[in-house]
Amino acid sequence: MQKTEFKITKMDCPSEENLIRMKLDGISSIKHLDFDIPNRTLFVYHTSEADSVETAILQLNLGGKKVSTELVEDFEVTENTNQKKLLWTVLAINFLFFIIEMLTGIVSKSMGLVADSLDMLADSFVYGISLFAVGGTLVRKKRIAKLAGYFQMMLALIGFIEVLRRFFGTEKLPDFTTMIIVSLLALTANGICLYLLQKSKSKEEAHMKASMIFTSNDVIINLGVITAGVLVNWLNSSKPDLIIGSIVFILVIQGAIRILKLGK
Repeated sequence: MQKTEFKITKMDCPSEENLIRMKLDGISSIKHLDFDIPNRTLFVYHTSEADSVETAILQLNLGGKKVSTELVEDFEVTENTNQKKLLWTVLAINFLFFIIEMLTGIVSKSMGLVADSLDMLADSFVYGISLFAVGGTLVRKKRIAKLAGYFQMMLALIGFIEVLRRFFGTEKLPDFTTMIIVSLLALTANGICLYLLQKSKSKEEAHMKASMIFTSNDVIINLGVITAGVLVNWLNSSKPDLIIGSIVFILVIQGAIRILKLGK
């Protein structure tokens, strides 16, 4: 693999970074882009000659200039291994809490916990899909992010149907204690996942950004379910649980839309 350094004198903010990413995402030989905006420097890791990369950068008229190219051996193996370990970790955490929240949601009659468990399942699939993206081209990673977005959108629609069924049906009052305790545990787990993802050196790549969007949504959802548990006890009504279930799926759809934009 080769590493080529470019000086880009007009790269002052993330807007130029995004412009460069969009320009280069059709070049299949590119494995990774490392931006250093303060120093106006871009490092491109690629598997063939840098001519096509240099041409694309020059066409942007951002004052781009190739500085040097060198052979590197360890970047792809080390970086990909780190990504895979990270994704396997967050996948395991999310799948474990999918099982916990689904079982406790069914037992406690809580739509909020059931909804959150489905979101955890969606995350597990997303992280699994992202594992296939590690080491792939930028084009492949954006396609993976798009697939994750469509999958989350589908689960959200299924969730809305279940909320409507319960709203117009006759359901017992959810167990607010279980809702709060399990959601606090899930909140802790999602906080750990988000921290690990943010520490990743590859967090700017599309498939990793998708993973962080999912996990950020989960933190908000956990807080919502905890609030719903308090209101269920205070109002002696199941409506707060159903309302938070609806809000959960709205957030899921918003997250899916954001991820679909990353895949463009």
